[in-house]
Amino acid sequence: MIRINLLAVERAAARKPSAVPFAGQQMAVGCALILVLSAGLVAWRYYALENDSKRLDEEIAAAQQETARLHGVIQQVQQFEQRRAQLQQRVVLIEQLRKGQTGPVHMLDQVSRALPPMLWLTELKQNAAQPNEITIDGRCTTLTGLSDFVANLEASGYFKKSVEIVSTVAEPLPQPPGELIKFSIRAQFETPGEAKPATPPPAARAGGN
Repeated sequence: MIRINLLAVERAAARKPSAVPFAGQQMAVGCALILVLSAGLVAWRYYALENDSKRLDEEIAAAQQETARLHGVIQQVQQFEQRRAQLQQRVVLIEQLRKGQTGPVHMLDQVSRALPPMLWLTELKQNAAQPNEITIDGRCTTLTGLSDFVANLEASGYFKKSVEIVSTVAEPLPQPPGELIKFSIRAQFETPGEAKPATPPPAARAGGN
């Protein structure tokens, strides 16, 4: 008769360790490591983003401060430009007023210097459209005196040639010299520096036919 010792087989099977619990432990450890690594990665990323955010906030604050400073500088530059433009306008106005003041002074001085004996003036008018053009009214005893007056004005260098005699009217007098000559002349006042040089006449061709 054949006997099979089943009890020994069952005991051997009971003694053999099972591989399933060990694999479960390895999986649990692996999952724990993954969770730890993931948590560390998330923490590192959060820390990096937090540092970047702080750095960006600092850069933005610095940029805002620089913008405010540059805005103040720009306002100062604009105020300086406005001030300079105002000063330039004042300088131009002062120069214009100075020229306008010295012009009549020179004009009256040259007219008074050009007066010959026995000639006096009754009116001096300035043309509104052309301030440099003047009309002089007066009286003299002879036409020679009037001619000398015109010649003196032209020779002064302050009046353009030729000074125009607008009118002459003889006014009789009951006493000598018997009559007075009422005259009116027109002249263009200019400073010697403003006078344009006269155009020289064309040169004659050398030789003849």
